[in-house]
Amino acid sequence: MAQGEILLKSGTLWTSVKASTEYALKCGALLSIPTNFEFFEQDGVNFLVRILSNLDRKYTAKKQQDKQIAVGKEFNPFLPYEKDLFVADISDTHVCILNKFNVVDYHLLIITRAFEEQESLLTPEDFAALLACLADFDGLAFYNSGKTAGASQRHKHLQIVPLPLVASGVQTPIEPLLASAEFEDGVGRIPKLPFVNAFATLHPNWVQSPLTSAATMLKVYQNLLSAVRIEAVNNNRQSSAYNLLVTREWMLIVPRSQEHFQSISVNSLGFAGALLVRNAQEMQLLKNTGPMTILKEVALQSQ
Repeated sequence: MAQGEILLKSGTLWTSVKASTEYALKCGALLSIPTNFEFFEQDGVNFLVRILSNLDRKYTAKKQQDKQIAVGKEFNPFLPYEKDLFVADISDTHVCILNKFNVVDYHLLIITRAFEEQESLLTPEDFAALLACLADFDGLAFYNSGKTAGASQRHKHLQIVPLPLVASGVQTPIEPLLASAEFEDGVGRIPKLPFVNAFATLHPNWVQSPLTSAATMLKVYQNLLSAVRIEAVNNNRQSSAYNLLVTREWMLIVPRSQEHFQSISVNSLGFAGALLVRNAQEMQLLKNTGPMTILKEVALQSQ
């Protein structure tokens, strides 16, 4: 059982998300990045590929961060977090805020109140906070476990985006492949994904009791990590990078070999079938290479 207390009142998160988003847009704290999108099919997956149409806002903020780092200042946007992005207190260890530079509407961050490294393995408290949010927010949660997995900040944060990712009848583009999972001792593998992966089904009712279900969720997570040979080293640090995807119904872990395919950065959402490119050149590179091939290149090759 996770330590601490759940502060998030049941049935209030979605209302808070909408109200906080409206406020943050009005006051200028939320700087949404506009995109266009296309679909590209490969290996049975109809990938959603977004192309950024304006990165100026994020580049300006990145330059400010780089200036602080250049003069020896450690920059952490979550300590303190921007008050105008606040959504809700989740627990005594976690708080929920809006993603300042969102590409997807209602993109949430679940951050630890105290600093923890993004390369730390997840804890019962992390899962309790995640379950509390998923109870009232039907979404896809994910964890980019460090820079190699696509994380842009060192402070530990999970993320949630609303489901479905696309209005096409499936929750995520990779959903058609999940039914092919082959299980052994409770750990699944999706053979139609051409890279190392570990998959598990979850009980949707776990979200109704976050504190008590967190230990069960943690065990599933640990079993999947073990299946792909990731373990704890040096004060709960991970032995290698990975991406984690979680819904109310399933969990998927994909170990990483590198952050980029050429200039294209890939984070957890890529393994859900949603990729992001910065310009027309990267879009053409993706089309020439194939999105599934790109995922294969940045993950670990299946034996």
